[in-house]
Amino acid sequence: MYNIGFDLGSSSVKVAITDAISGKKVISLHEPIEEMPIIALQSDWAEQDPMSWWYYLCTASKKAIATSKIDAAKITAIGISYQMHGLVIVDEMGAPLRDAIIWCDSRAVAIGNKAYNDLGKDVCGAQFLNSPGNFTASKLKWVKENEPEIYDKIYKYMLPGDFISYQLTGEIATTKNGLSEGILWDYKNNTVASKLLNYYGIDQDLTPSIVENFSVQGAVHELAAEATGLPKGIPVTYRAGDQPNNALSLNVFNAGEVAMTGGTSGVVYAVTNNESPNEVERINHFAHVNHTNDNSSIGKLLCINGAGIQYRWLKNICGEKTYEEMNAKVASVPIGSEGVVVLPFGNGAERMLYNKNVGMHLLNVNLNGHSNGHLYRAALEGIAFSFVYGVNIMEKDEVDIQVMKAGNDNLFRSEIFSNTVASLLGKEIEIYNTTGAVGAARAAGLLDGDFSKFGEHSINNDFVKTFTPVKNTEAYQEAYQKWLQELEVILKK
Repeated sequence: MYNIGFDLGSSSVKVAITDAISGKKVISLHEPIEEMPIIALQSDWAEQDPMSWWYYLCTASKKAIATSKIDAAKITAIGISYQMHGLVIVDEMGAPLRDAIIWCDSRAVAIGNKAYNDLGKDVCGAQFLNSPGNFTASKLKWVKENEPEIYDKIYKYMLPGDFISYQLTGEIATTKNGLSEGILWDYKNNTVASKLLNYYGIDQDLTPSIVENFSVQGAVHELAAEATGLPKGIPVTYRAGDQPNNALSLNVFNAGEVAMTGGTSGVVYAVTNNESPNEVERINHFAHVNHTNDNSSIGKLLCINGAGIQYRWLKNICGEKTYEEMNAKVASVPIGSEGVVVLPFGNGAERMLYNKNVGMHLLNVNLNGHSNGHLYRAALEGIAFSFVYGVNIMEKDEVDIQVMKAGNDNLFRSEIFSNTVASLLGKEIEIYNTTGAVGAARAAGLLDGDFSKFGEHSINNDFVKTFTPVKNTEAYQEAYQKWLQELEVILKK
C-alpha cells in the first residue's frame, strides 16, 4: 500500500509517493519542469491562477503513477502541503473569482499595520499571537476595499491547500492551523478571529467549515479521479502550510527543535510551547501540525523573502548554466568575499525588518579586482547572515534552540552556506534528504497520531550528514559584523 503527498509551492507542484508501512520514498517529481509564472500587475504584487495549480497537480500525479509503475489502486490516502498565507476566493459554484493573491504579495502591508496599531499589541499578541501584517485576513480586506464587486460575490475564502483539497473532494473546508497562518484564529477563545474580522468588516460566514489537519477531510470524487489518476473514494487525511509541513518532514515536533529551509525564500521555524510571545511584529506564530487544545505546540516562523531567489537571479543575470558551476567559483574566494556585501532583500517587504521593502543591495564592488565568484560568495554569505540575524531575533524572544535541521536541497546543499550558518550560531545542522511532498505523503498515514513512527521513517530513510561549527570563527564574525553595519545604514534611510 502507498500514500501520496502533494506540495504546492509558488514555483511548482511537487508530488511524492511513499510506502505506507516503511515510509520509504517510491518516487518524487514536480510539474512544471520550468517554474510556474507569478503575475505581477503592479510593483510588489504577486498572483497566480489557482486552476493552474490544479492542472499541474493532475499532470504530476499521473506522471508519478506512470513513472513509478505502481498499482494506483493501492494508493490509500492523500496528504497536502501548500504555500502559506495565500488568498483564494470562490463563488457559490466553487469557481475562483480572481487570481490568488500569494504569500509574497505586499499590497496589504499598510492594512495590517493599521489594524495592529488600532487593535493594539495586547490584543494582537494575546489573541492572534501576531500582528495582522500582510497575511490572508489583510489581503481579504484589500479585496473588500479595492474590488467590492468581486468581494460581494464571495461564497468562501480559502487558503491554497484548501482549494486543492476542494478540487479533489468537492468539500470546502479549512483547518485551525491554516486559519492561524492567515491571522484568522483566536488562540485565547479557541475560535475564528472574530475581533479582527469584525474590525475589517468581513462577514464571518465567508469562513469555511473547520476540520482537523489529521483527519478524514473528504474523498476523491469521480471527476478528480479521472483528472489525477488517483482511485475514486480515497481520503484526504492531512493538510498543512508548507513551513509547518517542512518541519514535520524533518521530524521537528518538540520545543527547542528548529527546521530551516533555503528555497526561494528562507525560513527558520522553531517549535515552542509558549503562547505569550513578546515579538509579534517580526516573527510569526502559527499552530504547529501537532497543536491541540491540550498540547500547545506553536511554530515560531521567521521568513526571509530574499533567499534562494537572490542566488537564482545572479545565476540568470551572469549566464551560469548550473549552481554547481557557481559554487565552484565561490570555493576560491575567502570568507568575507574580500569586502563585497550583498543584502538579499529583493523579494518584497521583509517582515523581520518590520515589513520594510529595502530591496537588494550589492555593495563595495571593486571593478578591477572582484569576479563573479566574489558576487556569488557574497550572495551566499548575505543569505546566511540573514538566517543568523533572524535566529538572533528568535533567541531574544526566549527560544532555546537544541536541534537544527534542514533539507538536503537548494541553499543547504552548499557547504559554504551551511558552514557559515552553523559556525556563526555555534550549532550543528543536521541534513536530511527529504522534501515537503514526501513529508505530506507520510503524514497522510498519521491518523493514529503516532509521531514516533514518523521519526523512525525520517531517521531510517533520510539522514545525510551533519555540519559542525568550526572552532575559529573570527573570519565569519568579522564578515557578519560588516554585513550588519551595511544593513543598519540601509534601514536608517
